Amino acid sequence: MRKNKIRILHVAQAAGGVDRYIRMLLKYLDKEKFENILVCSQDFHEEDYKGLLDSFEQIEMTRAIGRTDLKAIKEVRALIKKYNPDIIYAHSSKAGAIARVADIGIKNRCVYNPHGWAFNMRCSAKKKAMYTAIEKIAAPFCDKIICISEAEKQSALDKKICREEKLQVIFNGVDIEAYENGVHGTVKRGDLNIPENAFVVGMVGRISPQKAPDVFVKMAKQVKEKVPNAHFIIVGNGDQESDIRKYAADNGFSDSLHITGWVDNPMSYVELFDVACLLSRWEGFGLALPEYMMAGKPIVASRVDAIPNIIKDGENGLLVEVDDATGASEAVLQIYRDRSLKDKLVSKGVEDVHNRFDAQRVSEEHGILFENMWKVETI
Repeated sequence: MRKNKIRILHVAQAAGGVDRYIRMLLKYLDKEKFENILVCSQDFHEEDYKGLLDSFEQIEMTRAIGRTDLKAIKEVRALIKKYNPDIIYAHSSKAGAIARVADIGIKNRCVYNPHGWAFNMRCSAKKKAMYTAIEKIAAPFCDKIICISEAEKQSALDKKICREEKLQVIFNGVDIEAYENGVHGTVKRGDLNIPENAFVVGMVGRISPQKAPDVFVKMAKQVKEKVPNAHFIIVGNGDQESDIRKYAADNGFSDSLHITGWVDNPMSYVELFDVACLLSRWEGFGLALPEYMMAGKPIVASRVDAIPNIIKDGENGLLVEVDDATGASEAVLQIYRDRSLKDKLVSKGVEDVHNRFDAQRVSEEHGILFENMWKVETI
């Protein structure tokens, strides 16, 4: 099976965005050059990787720190010895720690991608310090750390996680080819009881503090006061859903708020938007942004972390401050009232997603990195 291919063993615990990222990466990696094995938690589904992998292995691996971690380290180490990969690629902080410890003393190369630093989350100072310490301790046990944005790289340098030469920025991307060749219009406004002539503002993301759904509905209230036929869509689910629904009910616009829950076709709902929002409180990249661009939607986003690496205010979107519902409503209304501004933002967004955020480019940059690391190993 090998035939001089470079063998890469991926280790992943968190599903969701990491799962999509790995599948996208594997889809466009050159199968003539690379052999891929995935070691993952029980949250992944083997059928999703049909045709993408040479081997699929599942172990017990959880997000929380606990006793199962030692067992996971032993199992990952055994699988590393079984497959003898040229390169270990650890995805996200938990798998990153487990894989790097498991790989100690084994001759290969190791790449780590945190997919957004844990220490950038809004959490207690104690937790931030713990996450920072773990990253500093683990950093010497890998050869390269992939940052999904320039902001992520700067965060690592600010926290003194490692030397700058160990860091490499590979911007995240979206599968433009699959979207453009896909089926569109499968979800209609009528399916959500939204009138065809409504002004629709939406967001994609978990209904959790990071994505600021509370700011979104406060913005929605202010927009609704100025645009009576406005409707609002949240594509996602999460533990703040009841609070969000209560706010809409208390303020008299529950009939205009539509929460889809988890869906496997979020882009079908994005196609219904007139304006797309990402008002996050922290963001390692913000994959929804190039997805919005791909769908030709004008964007309102928060000015935080990696988002300004993607959105240039007034060029391909409008930026507002974190937790600023009034600023967000004013930006949405500006797009609503100014058709030329909307057209400008959409046109530049479509251009940017093709030039900067194409999934094929992500895989190509990884392929170059893997080949260079393999050459160093074999010298």
